[in-house]
Amino acid sequence: MPETRDGTPLRVAVIIGSTRNGRFGPTAAAWFAARARRRRELELDVIDLAEARLPDTLTDHDEAVPDRVRALGPRLTAADAFVVVTPEYNRSFPAPLKTAIDWYYEEWQAKPVAFVAYGRESGGLHAAAQLREVFGELHAVPVQAVVSLPCYWELFAADGSWPLPTAACNTAVTTVLDELTWWAYALRDARARTPYTR
Repeated sequence: MPETRDGTPLRVAVIIGSTRNGRFGPTAAAWFAARARRRRELELDVIDLAEARLPDTLTDHDEAVPDRVRALGPRLTAADAFVVVTPEYNRSFPAPLKTAIDWYYEEWQAKPVAFVAYGRESGGLHAAAQLREVFGELHAVPVQAVVSLPCYWELFAADGSWPLPTAACNTAVTTVLDELTWWAYALRDARARTPYTR
């Protein structure tokens, strides 16, 4: 059990948002998770949407929730914070990620969300900007800092390891984790005092 200021770890769900063949998401998520696990107060749950296989078609309000949606729900509810690892496709984020977000509502509320975004020259920042709006609508709290990975394929070392020690993401991940941890503690304490309802 990680040691924390109150004895309870901060539970962080790292969500791999791409499901396409040949995706880079698992590589980026594994790197982020390895860095996050250096912090004793964090307990991670990596959620791969390719493995979750949530249905593409949302149900109506009076219809039963599919088993796969019900199975993932408790993991999101248990999280104190989220990190979304997303590529940028055509200046936006993947459709399966939007569907996954839309299956849930209360699970996101009053919790911080950080982004690890990757793509070509933009480094996934267009995708992250749109996700900020989406999560804001769901009453989540997107943190300001972001890990942006422009032309991420250029950051592989000759031996195949990733990222290069000199890559800017090695510094950005520290800032993102600092902000996410602060907000996660603050919002968890606030939810404990006054349950968030909307």
